Amino acid sequence: MTGIGDDPFVAAVKPLVDAMGGEMVAPDRAGLDDVVLSWEGVDVVAVRLPQLADSLDHILVALERKQGKPLADLDRKSKQEVVRVLEARGAFSVRHGVETVAGALGVSRFTVYNYLNREKEA
Repeated sequence: MTGIGDDPFVAAVKPLVDAMGGEMVAPDRAGLDDVVLSWEGVDVVAVRLPQLADSLDHILVALERKQGKPLADLDRKSKQEVVRVLEARGAFSVRHGVETVAGALGVSRFTVYNYLNREKEA
């Protein structure tokens, strides 16, 4: 078998794996928690999923890249939108999620809770 990077199926799923902070490994190196992806009956690649806390960091980096500047530099309305997106993606179910997001936004935990409560009241 050629390297996993040469396979068109791997190339097709790579953006998704990268977006979620996963790692691709050869199927024969798959661990118990890895997800083996098959195409037409052949194991092509195994995806090693990140820990939830690592996923949150990865999501924050992706949001910064999308915004084009550090999240702490956003205006209040944009920060509220980021909190809404993060809530929809389950960021606050991760242990220390509020603290991690508050640090990235350059606001207090109290402010993040206020943003969350505003969404629920709206």
